[in-house]
Amino acid sequence: VGPPPRQGSTGHGLSTPTKSFHQAPMKILASQDHQPPAEGDTRAVALANDADALALPLAGMERVDLHFPNFTDGRAFSQAFLLRRRRGYQGEIRATGDVLIDQLVQMQRTGFSSAVLREGVDAADAQRQFDRFPAFYQGDAVNPQPHFVNDKAAV
Repeated sequence: VGPPPRQGSTGHGLSTPTKSFHQAPMKILASQDHQPPAEGDTRAVALANDADALALPLAGMERVDLHFPNFTDGRAFSQAFLLRRRRGYQGEIRATGDVLIDQLVQMQRTGFSSAVLREGVDAADAQRQFDRFPAFYQGDAVNPQPHFVNDKAAV
């Protein structure tokens, strides 16, 4: 069977963050409400899609913008997951670019805390995505424990 998982491990080769992250409901922003990080701002950064999220200096960082150049490019999902799960990043992770409302739930599950909608997209339509999917059986970047573990703890 093998040795038991060591502290801080899921037993499947993934590390668990040292700090737990409580995800508030995803903040939805209209395109005109988003201000990209200013050049030289040490509290916010726009991380390029080909940048290594594990190498990003996070000390003092309040917001990381991850860009979706088009809806078929999912590298920002991986970057968000790495920032939350492996780095234990507690700040805001914002989705920018070609953000589609049918991807918002998955964005939140991989660690995004806010998303900037494309021009002309209704925020109420976006919010309905979360109403359609209130819970999940599997664990994710935000809630790593599967639903059945949480149910046993409540009993």
